[in-house]
Amino acid sequence: MAIDFDAIRRKLGQISGQNKRSAVTWRPEEGKDATVRIISFPNNDGQPFVDRWFYYGIGGEKAFPILAPNQFGKPDPIQELITKLREDGSEASRTLCKSLYPKLRTTAAVIVRGEEEKGVRLWTFGKMIYQDLLTLLLDEDYGDITDIHTGRDLKILVTKQAGKQFADTKFTPRPVQSPLSKDADQLKMWLTTIPKMTDYDELLEASVIEKRVNDWLTGGSSENVEKVSTTAETIDSEVASLRSGSAKPKAKPKAKVTDDLDDAFAELEE
Repeated sequence: MAIDFDAIRRKLGQISGQNKRSAVTWRPEEGKDATVRIISFPNNDGQPFVDRWFYYGIGGEKAFPILAPNQFGKPDPIQELITKLREDGSEASRTLCKSLYPKLRTTAAVIVRGEEEKGVRLWTFGKMIYQDLLTLLLDEDYGDITDIHTGRDLKILVTKQAGKQFADTKFTPRPVQSPLSKDADQLKMWLTTIPKMTDYDELLEASVIEKRVNDWLTGGSSENVEKVSTTAETIDSEVASLRSGSAKPKAKPKAKVTDDLDDAFAELEE
């Protein structure tokens, strides 16, 4: 069998991209105080954060999340399947549909105090932390905490109480306003080296996503499942199988025991 050089290049790109993202990723550690300064992403319609929707768990517990193409106006086989399953309306279709829904992941660019030498880093979190941060940004008592001259650092503490499934993340804005940096050269360097999300989030081709979904639905692998001809045929076949009862929706894979989705993503990034 001849070597598929295109496949090797894609694989190299995936591995390199994941390693590159890990180098700039940051997340608070449970039980340890951390102080950060949030920096707004440039050219982001005035929004300090970047939102991304991912399909999670498709392909097994260690499968890397799939960036949803439809949020960029690209063909999205998974969204097409979700639409078909909704139209079908059967209980089996609804069950499968729930396991396919994308999850929101939000990223902030931050400087971690005490680790300034590492430069601007990416902190990615889930819905609850996002809501708390948005509420804080709207609090007029603190002003614009992301302002590079008169903003505020945030003290972050992650704790987990006994018996609770998820950890709690508490934010405390510093009472005194301060510049991002008093060193003009350092400030300029940070502002010009904010990581671009497009450099770290790989958008897979529709055919690659379709193959991965097919393998996941049939319980096969990329080595022994024949690639179907079109996305539409794949979707119609899957819905027909569910309607007839000849196929059962694949249960969402059980991930390793983690505190929350943040932990799961951290494991994948490592």
